[in-house]
Amino acid sequence: MTIVPDWLEGNVSRETLTDLERFHDLFLRWNAKINLVSRSSAPELWNRHIWDSAQVWKLAPQAEHWADFGSGGGFPAIICAIFAKKAGKTTRFTLVESDQRKSTFLRTAIRELDLNASVLAKRVESLDPLKANVISARALSQLSDLLEFTALHLASYGQALFPKGELWKSELDDARKTWTFECEAHPSHTDAQAAILQIKELKRV
Repeated sequence: MTIVPDWLEGNVSRETLTDLERFHDLFLRWNAKINLVSRSSAPELWNRHIWDSAQVWKLAPQAEHWADFGSGGGFPAIICAIFAKKAGKTTRFTLVESDQRKSTFLRTAIRELDLNASVLAKRVESLDPLKANVISARALSQLSDLLEFTALHLASYGQALFPKGELWKSELDDARKTWTFECEAHPSHTDAQAAILQIKELKRV
């Protein structure tokens, strides 16, 4: 039986959990073929990837257009799309993933789970402006590079949500050399040394 963490109690319906379990099983089948995540982290899929992604959704439940860069195995975008669907939200998700095999997996997950999402199998910098009001990316690149992508595709009233590991403070300091922005660092529920950076009012120095 899948155990929902205490910090998510009351936010995961039976239907949501069922879809998360379906995605979990689909993911493991595909991961055995194309290495969506490292084999070593697969046994920790729930805490390290699924619940870690769920906390991103909690920061932007009213999103209209959500763009996720380097979507890979679907974290956090597929997980957020599952929560949005079960909450009755009309949030539209655009997943950007240049790897064709991973893009095929993402499209399969979207179809099987009936999610309001689409996949662009292109590089982020080659796209026309997406004008998303939420942008996310997980384990894609350094914050300074992510902000370059964000500046291209974020609507003027939007925000970016970037889960970052133990070096998040140094990445933040480095990014401030080139950019000005408001940032709230939310402590991670799944890793005591990590944080989710919630960034708004982005401007180049």
